[in-house]
Amino acid sequence: MSSKPVAIDAPPENGSLSIPRHVGVIMDGNGRWAKARGLTRSEGHRAGVEAVRRLVELAIRHGVQYLTIFSFSSENWSRPPEEIGFIFGLLRRFVASDLTKLVNQNVRVRVIGSRDGLDSGLARILDQVTEETAANTGLELVIAFNYGARTEIVSAVKALARKVACGELSPEEIGEDMLSSHLYTHGIPDPDLIIRTSGEMRLSNFLLWQAAYAELVFLDSYWPDFGAEDFLTALRAYTDRERRFGGLNA
Repeated sequence: MSSKPVAIDAPPENGSLSIPRHVGVIMDGNGRWAKARGLTRSEGHRAGVEAVRRLVELAIRHGVQYLTIFSFSSENWSRPPEEIGFIFGLLRRFVASDLTKLVNQNVRVRVIGSRDGLDSGLARILDQVTEETAANTGLELVIAFNYGARTEIVSAVKALARKVACGELSPEEIGEDMLSSHLYTHGIPDPDLIIRTSGEMRLSNFLLWQAAYAELVFLDSYWPDFGAEDFLTALRAYTDRERRFGGLNA
Protein backbone atom coordinates (compact mmCIF):
# COMPACT_ATOMS: atom_id res chain seq x y z
CA MET A 1 0.00 0.00 0.00
CA SER A 2 1.47 3.33 -1.03
CA SER A 3 2.57 5.69 1.73
CA LYS A 4 2.76 8.75 -0.50
CA PRO A 5 0.83 11.63 1.08
CA VAL A 6 -2.22 13.07 -0.62
CA ALA A 7 -2.48 16.85 -0.92
CA ILE A 8 -5.00 18.31 1.53
CA ASP A 9 -6.18 21.79 2.41
CA ALA A 10 -4.08 22.63 5.45
CA PRO A 11 -5.08 25.28 8.01
CA PRO A 12 -3.51 28.73 7.48
CA GLU A 13 -1.23 28.39 10.51
CA ASN A 14 0.63 25.55 8.82
CA GLY A 15 2.35 28.04 6.54
CA SER A 16 5.00 26.23 4.51
CA LEU A 17 4.72 22.98 6.45
CA SER A 18 4.10 19.73 4.60
CA ILE A 19 1.31 17.94 6.44
CA PRO A 20 1.52 14.14 6.53
CA ARG A 21 -1.67 12.34 5.65
CA HIS A 22 -1.09 9.71 8.36
CA VAL A 23 0.84 10.19 11.60
CA GLY A 24 1.70 7.34 13.95
CA VAL A 25 2.74 8.06 17.55
CA ILE A 26 4.58 5.83 20.03
CA MET A 27 3.64 7.45 23.32
CA ASP A 28 6.60 6.65 25.55
CA GLY A 29 7.82 7.93 28.90
CA ASN A 30 4.82 8.03 31.25
CA GLY A 31 6.64 6.10 33.97
CA ARG A 32 9.88 8.08 33.74
CA TRP A 33 7.94 11.35 33.71
CA ALA A 34 6.25 10.32 36.96
CA LYS A 35 9.47 9.06 38.57
CA ALA A 36 11.24 12.35 37.84
CA ARG A 37 8.47 14.12 39.77
CA GLY A 38 8.24 11.68 42.67
CA LEU A 39 4.83 10.47 41.48
CA THR A 40 3.42 7.00 40.92
CA ARG A 41 3.38 5.38 37.49
CA SER A 42 -0.40 5.64 37.61
CA GLU A 43 -0.10 9.43 37.77
CA GLY A 44 2.15 9.26 34.72
CA HIS A 45 -0.45 7.29 32.78
CA ARG A 46 -3.16 9.74 33.85
CA ALA A 47 -1.06 12.65 32.59
CA GLY A 48 -0.47 10.70 29.39
CA VAL A 49 -4.21 10.66 28.69
CA GLU A 50 -4.23 14.46 28.82
CA ALA A 51 -1.43 14.44 26.23
CA VAL A 52 -3.59 12.21 24.01
CA ARG A 53 -6.35 14.80 24.15
CA ARG A 54 -3.86 17.51 23.13
CA LEU A 55 -2.56 15.34 20.28
CA VAL A 56 -6.04 14.79 18.84
CA GLU A 57 -6.70 18.54 18.94
CA LEU A 58 -3.36 19.23 17.22
CA ALA A 59 -3.97 16.63 14.52
CA ILE A 60 -7.37 18.16 13.75
CA ARG A 61 -5.98 21.70 13.77
CA HIS A 62 -3.21 20.87 11.30
CA GLY A 63 -5.31 18.80 8.93
CA VAL A 64 -3.93 15.33 9.58
CA GLN A 65 -6.33 12.74 8.15
CA TYR A 66 -5.22 9.61 10.04
CA LEU A 67 -3.68 9.41 13.51
CA THR A 68 -2.56 6.07 14.95
CA ILE A 69 -1.57 5.94 18.62
CA PHE A 70 0.21 3.00 20.26
CA SER A 71 -1.81 2.80 23.46
CA PHE A 72 -1.16 -0.75 24.71
CA SER A 73 1.20 -3.26 23.14
CA SER A 74 0.90 -7.03 23.26
CA GLU A 75 4.19 -6.98 25.22
CA ASN A 76 2.67 -4.76 27.93
CA TRP A 77 0.98 -7.81 29.50
CA SER A 78 4.30 -8.43 31.28
CA ARG A 79 3.72 -5.36 33.44
CA PRO A 80 2.32 -5.68 36.99
CA PRO A 81 -1.40 -6.61 36.99
CA GLU A 82 -2.35 -3.52 39.00
CA GLU A 83 -0.72 -1.25 36.39
CA ILE A 84 -2.50 -3.06 33.55
CA GLY A 85 -5.79 -2.73 35.41
CA PHE A 86 -5.21 0.98 35.89
CA ILE A 87 -4.45 1.47 32.17
CA PHE A 88 -7.64 -0.39 31.22
CA GLY A 89 -9.58 1.74 33.70
CA LEU A 90 -8.17 4.89 32.10
CA LEU A 91 -9.35 3.67 28.71
CA ARG A 92 -12.85 3.11 30.08
CA ARG A 93 -12.93 6.59 31.62
CA PHE A 94 -11.52 8.17 28.46
CA VAL A 95 -14.29 6.65 26.34
CA ALA A 96 -16.96 7.59 28.90
CA SER A 97 -15.81 11.21 29.18
CA ASP A 98 -14.63 11.90 25.62
CA LEU A 99 -16.96 9.93 23.36
CA THR A 100 -19.43 12.78 22.94
CA LYS A 101 -16.60 15.21 22.27
CA LEU A 102 -15.09 12.90 19.62
CA VAL A 103 -18.48 12.66 17.92
CA ASN A 104 -18.86 16.46 17.97
CA GLN A 105 -15.33 16.86 16.59
CA ASN A 106 -16.27 14.58 13.66
CA VAL A 107 -13.55 12.10 14.72
CA ARG A 108 -13.93 8.51 13.56
CA VAL A 109 -12.35 5.94 15.89
CA ARG A 110 -11.00 2.58 14.81
CA VAL A 111 -9.37 0.07 17.16
CA ILE A 112 -6.73 -2.33 15.82
CA GLY A 113 -5.10 -5.24 17.63
CA SER A 114 -6.00 -8.59 19.11
CA ARG A 115 -8.98 -9.11 21.39
CA ASP A 116 -7.22 -12.03 23.12
CA GLY A 117 -7.01 -11.49 26.87
CA LEU A 118 -9.52 -8.65 26.98
CA ASP A 119 -12.55 -9.03 29.22
CA SER A 120 -15.94 -8.77 27.56
CA GLY A 121 -16.72 -5.42 29.18
CA LEU A 122 -13.61 -3.77 27.78
CA ALA A 123 -14.24 -5.30 24.36
CA ARG A 124 -17.76 -3.84 24.39
CA ILE A 125 -16.35 -0.40 25.18
CA LEU A 126 -14.00 -0.63 22.20
CA ASP A 127 -16.91 -1.69 20.00
CA GLN A 128 -19.04 1.16 21.35
CA VAL A 129 -16.59 3.93 20.51
CA THR A 130 -16.09 2.44 17.04
CA GLU A 131 -19.80 2.13 16.32
CA GLU A 132 -20.81 5.54 17.66
CA THR A 133 -18.19 7.37 15.58
CA ALA A 134 -18.51 5.24 12.42
CA ALA A 135 -20.46 7.91 10.49
CA ASN A 136 -17.92 10.66 11.18
CA THR A 137 -15.88 11.96 8.26
CA GLY A 138 -13.06 13.94 9.88
CA LEU A 139 -9.86 12.74 11.52
CA GLU A 140 -9.63 8.95 11.75
CA LEU A 141 -8.18 8.10 15.15
CA VAL A 142 -6.72 4.60 15.07
CA ILE A 143 -6.09 3.15 18.53
CA ALA A 144 -3.54 0.33 18.51
CA PHE A 145 -4.65 -1.58 21.60
CA ASN A 146 -3.28 -5.00 22.56
CA TYR A 147 -1.33 -4.59 19.36
CA GLY A 148 1.91 -6.14 18.12
CA ALA A 149 3.13 -5.81 14.54
CA ARG A 150 4.69 -9.29 14.37
CA THR A 151 1.44 -10.88 15.57
CA GLU A 152 -0.44 -8.80 12.99
CA ILE A 153 1.80 -10.05 10.16
CA VAL A 154 1.60 -13.66 11.33
CA SER A 155 -2.20 -13.43 11.47
CA ALA A 156 -2.27 -12.10 7.92
CA VAL A 157 0.01 -14.88 6.68
CA LYS A 158 -2.17 -17.52 8.38
CA ALA A 159 -5.29 -16.08 6.75
CA LEU A 160 -3.64 -16.25 3.33
CA ALA A 161 -2.36 -19.78 4.02
CA ARG A 162 -5.89 -20.93 4.86
CA LYS A 163 -7.13 -19.55 1.55
CA VAL A 164 -4.36 -21.37 -0.31
CA ALA A 165 -5.09 -24.60 1.56
CA CYS A 166 -8.78 -24.56 0.60
CA GLY A 167 -8.10 -23.63 -3.01
CA GLU A 168 -9.41 -20.05 -2.90
CA LEU A 169 -6.00 -18.63 -3.71
CA SER A 170 -2.78 -19.69 -5.39
CA PRO A 171 0.62 -18.76 -3.91
CA GLU A 172 1.46 -16.87 -7.11
CA GLU A 173 -1.41 -14.47 -6.47
CA ILE A 174 0.02 -13.32 -3.15
CA GLY A 175 1.77 -9.97 -3.29
CA GLU A 176 2.36 -6.94 -1.10
CA ASP A 177 -1.08 -5.43 -1.71
CA MET A 178 -2.83 -8.68 -0.88
CA LEU A 179 -0.90 -9.13 2.34
CA SER A 180 -1.63 -5.50 3.26
CA SER A 181 -5.33 -6.14 2.76
CA HIS A 182 -5.20 -8.84 5.46
CA LEU A 183 -3.54 -6.65 8.11
CA TYR A 184 -5.42 -4.95 10.95
CA THR A 185 -4.85 -1.66 9.11
CA HIS A 186 -6.54 -2.69 5.86
CA GLY A 187 -8.05 0.36 4.19
CA ILE A 188 -5.77 2.76 6.10
CA PRO A 189 -2.88 4.40 4.20
CA ASP A 190 0.61 3.66 5.45
CA PRO A 191 2.00 6.21 7.92
CA ASP A 192 4.00 9.07 6.45
CA LEU A 193 5.43 10.12 9.80
CA ILE A 194 6.03 8.21 13.03
CA ILE A 195 6.82 10.15 16.20
CA ARG A 196 8.29 8.60 19.33
CA THR A 197 8.78 10.47 22.58
CA SER A 198 11.18 9.94 25.52
CA GLY A 199 14.40 9.78 23.49
CA GLU A 200 14.18 6.08 22.65
CA MET A 201 15.01 5.34 18.99
CA ARG A 202 13.18 2.17 17.98
CA LEU A 203 9.79 1.10 16.64
CA SER A 204 9.10 -1.45 19.40
CA ASN A 205 6.91 -3.71 17.24
CA PHE A 206 4.72 -0.84 15.98
CA LEU A 207 3.45 -0.89 12.38
CA LEU A 208 6.55 -2.72 11.13
CA TRP A 209 5.13 -3.57 7.69
CA GLN A 210 3.36 -0.24 7.23
CA ALA A 211 6.36 1.88 8.31
CA ALA A 212 8.57 0.79 5.40
CA TYR A 213 8.80 4.35 4.04
CA ALA A 214 7.68 6.37 7.03
CA GLU A 215 9.77 9.27 8.24
CA LEU A 216 10.84 8.70 11.84
CA VAL A 217 11.14 11.55 14.34
CA PHE A 218 12.41 10.90 17.87
CA LEU A 219 11.75 13.51 20.54
CA ASP A 220 13.49 13.76 23.91
CA SER A 221 10.41 14.91 25.84
CA TYR A 222 8.39 12.38 27.83
CA TRP A 223 4.90 11.70 26.56
CA PRO A 224 2.95 13.58 29.29
CA ASP A 225 4.81 16.77 28.30
CA PHE A 226 3.93 16.44 24.61
CA GLY A 227 2.34 19.59 23.26
CA ALA A 228 2.04 21.99 20.34
CA GLU A 229 5.76 22.79 20.07
CA ASP A 230 6.68 19.09 20.02
CA PHE A 231 4.15 18.46 17.26
CA LEU A 232 5.47 21.40 15.26
CA THR A 233 9.04 20.14 15.74
CA ALA A 234 8.01 16.80 14.21
CA LEU A 235 6.14 18.49 11.36
CA ARG A 236 9.14 20.71 10.58
CA ALA A 237 11.42 17.67 10.52
CA TYR A 238 8.99 15.90 8.20
CA THR A 239 8.84 18.96 5.93
CA ASP A 240 12.63 19.05 5.67
CA ARG A 241 12.91 15.39 4.65
CA GLU A 242 13.33 14.43 0.99
CA ARG A 243 10.94 11.56 0.36
CA ARG A 244 12.02 9.50 -2.67
CA PHE A 245 10.43 6.09 -1.87
CA GLY A 246 13.50 4.28 -3.19
CA GLY A 247 13.79 6.44 -6.32
CA LEU A 248 15.75 9.55 -7.25
CA ASN A 249 14.78 13.13 -6.70
CA ALA A 250 13.67 15.31 -9.56
